[in-house]
Amino acid sequence: MKRFCIAITGAFAMIAVLASSSPESMTAQEKKDETKQKKDGPKGKSWEQLTTAAAAYLKSTQADDGSLSKTAHPGITAVVLNGMLKSGVITADDPVATKGLKFIEGYVNSKEGHIAGQGDDFRHKFYTTSVNIQALKSSGLKKYDPVVENAISYLRKGQVGGVDGKKDDDMNYGGFGYGPNTRGDLSNTHFALDASVAAGVARDDVIFKHALVFVGRMQNFKSEANTQPWAGKINDGSFIYVLAAGNKGGATDEVAARPGYGSMTYAGLKSLVYCGVGKDDPRYKKAMEWVSKNYSVDINPGRQEGAGGQGFYYYLVAMARCFEAMGIDEITDVNGKAHDWRADITRALANRQKKDGSWSNDFATWMEGDPNLDTAYALIALSHAKPKAK
Repeated sequence: MKRFCIAITGAFAMIAVLASSSPESMTAQEKKDETKQKKDGPKGKSWEQLTTAAAAYLKSTQADDGSLSKTAHPGITAVVLNGMLKSGVITADDPVATKGLKFIEGYVNSKEGHIAGQGDDFRHKFYTTSVNIQALKSSGLKKYDPVVENAISYLRKGQVGGVDGKKDDDMNYGGFGYGPNTRGDLSNTHFALDASVAAGVARDDVIFKHALVFVGRMQNFKSEANTQPWAGKINDGSFIYVLAAGNKGGATDEVAARPGYGSMTYAGLKSLVYCGVGKDDPRYKKAMEWVSKNYSVDINPGRQEGAGGQGFYYYLVAMARCFEAMGIDEITDVNGKAHDWRADITRALANRQKKDGSWSNDFATWMEGDPNLDTAYALIALSHAKPKAK
């Protein structure tokens, strides 16, 4: 879901051309968030206190069938389980996990191989399958290995260029959309790659090889990997969600160029790392230039003025997973200040956690009006931001 990309939350997104914002001066959105934090945020909580309170909240909202927010999207249950299991607030034998995993089992389609239900009209098969793979692997239960293996095979076949006969001259080659025979987008693609990493897919697998082609074309950077006419117009290293409608590689830069933003830039950089791109690669370096200029744990940078809160919790997940994949403990911003990103993310979430242990977003964009989803995202981000043992 774009982004859910899942809409998560990723998955539902319709992206407009956006103006970039700079974290160097406090925006109206940041001022609003700061005021809200002073009013509602239980400051000073430890990582353990934050995650424990979040777990208590999510346990209280689970339905009898094991689901959470299934009417909003059936994939949210998997996101919640992944956050709770990865952060260690529950184990696979906890009743919450047992019920939730049983709910996910109901979405296993043994005939097609995906984990997105039995119907033919379900739109978000790749997204839902990807998050369900992650939840099943987070359980550590070997009994799910055959299901995961089949689901990875389903993703491999459904990737643009998998079994559809498309070649790398197709601009969507290597990408994933919401399901087979759809245009690719970076949100669904990085969720599919997260699932592939969780499943232990070898990094020389075609999933990663083909995805690298698509991810490179989603970066605002003129390079050997992105020779599209628009690539050099903005040229700041950021990443976008989706190519301009109908772009077959011949759209003008005026039509196709669009500013990138935080959640997609971290998703793109993380995906480059997953696909074997190292720190000396120009694509990596250019993305890091953007990161150093736009580092923030208070807004999703690059959204239009006043809308920095859009996709905020999705953004923190993308950031945390990116930095962990890169193997770095600190990020130095454009002013030369070093940031402990783990401590920064924990602080930002401590300032926003509600008294009942949940998180929620005033911006309902990309499904972040759902406290279960927001709280699950927060737990996933915290699982990667856990303080390192001294």
